[in-house]
Amino acid sequence: MSSSVSPLAPKTVPDMPVIAGVRLATAEAGIRYKNRTDVLLAVMDKGTAVAGVFTRSKCPSAPVEWCRAKLKGGKARALVVNSGNANAFTGKTGRSSTALTAKIAAKAVGCSEGEIFLASTGVIGEPLDATKFDGVLGRLAETAESGDYLAAAKAIMTTDTFPKVATATVKLGKAKVTINGMAKGAGMIAPDMATMLSFIFTDAPIAPAALQALLKSGVEDTFNAVTIDGDTSTSDTLLAFATGAAAAHGAPKISRASDPRLKAFVKAFNQVLANLSEQVARDGEGARKLVEITVEGAKTKASARKIAMSIANSPLVKTAIAGEDANWGRVVMAVGKAGEPADRDKLSISFNGIRVAKSGARDPSYDEAQVSEAMKAPEIAIKVSLGLGKGRDRVLTCDLTKEYVAINGDYRS
Repeated sequence: MSSSVSPLAPKTVPDMPVIAGVRLATAEAGIRYKNRTDVLLAVMDKGTAVAGVFTRSKCPSAPVEWCRAKLKGGKARALVVNSGNANAFTGKTGRSSTALTAKIAAKAVGCSEGEIFLASTGVIGEPLDATKFDGVLGRLAETAESGDYLAAAKAIMTTDTFPKVATATVKLGKAKVTINGMAKGAGMIAPDMATMLSFIFTDAPIAPAALQALLKSGVEDTFNAVTIDGDTSTSDTLLAFATGAAAAHGAPKISRASDPRLKAFVKAFNQVLANLSEQVARDGEGARKLVEITVEGAKTKASARKIAMSIANSPLVKTAIAGEDANWGRVVMAVGKAGEPADRDKLSISFNGIRVAKSGARDPSYDEAQVSEAMKAPEIAIKVSLGLGKGRDRVLTCDLTKEYVAINGDYRS
């Protein structure tokens, strides 16, 4: 982890309410780091529904494969997360480690191994010694309490500079339900169905299939619209758990994602996802600028997304922003290489509300001093208007600084 907190970190941390049916505990297991927590155990009540989305990498980690297989059961009793070691590209040893971890956790919690979900983050290619969980998970199961989400978020950090948590409360039927979330991620971030580790907990009584549909839909304009460096991790995992405890207070049991009673819940659920995904962008490795890229006037929304991602993932665009240079020529380059419909002579570009290019040329009112001053802001908004249709999309990224190279140049050291 970095010794300094990102200047883009949120100024305040929300108070995270207790969610009935969820207990948390953390420990130092010595997975890789010294003198810091590196294991999280979340224990859920019987009957908790689970949903998940994962990396589309063709080289997924052993925990990702484990979770995909167990997700079919739809129920969860525990989540085990470790930092420092991704347990990815570890062959049969990795699969044995996940099986042993699940066995230890199931014994500690008192459930079947099929109700245990696992996630690992850290160095790829190093064997994970699952025997380090023996005894640790038993103690955590005994001491787990209903509450410290901030400590839980800290335990799963790697190069993150701050823990990422978010919460929302909303009415479902006659009951008040809560949605709490945590995430980790700062590098190797590119959208491909989850992008990092994130865990969502709610006391709403939502069936697994409905929860899965909500999660799959919710990630598209949140976690799947964030990129730090264009590299998708082998370990990307986003799991959602619904304990159903609010049913005792009048919340209706939901079996379909299309249930009209879910309207307010879906909005709040997506707000939590959006909050967490923005925090990931704010904590991009070495980042000093949060960058919002909006593309409008595209043929379709999908086309706008591809163009926005082409801009967001361009090292030339990102380094220009780091240098506080409104170099719209690099944006033009990124639009042109995206492989989507674009017309040079209809293209307009703005930086922080100041139009710098119009109709395929520099804006006649362009003022270098004005734009240079705007580029000093910690948040940069790039807007691209294509003039071809009604397609619109938005993605988040950050600048690319020397510190990114320093962090990743000695990550395994």
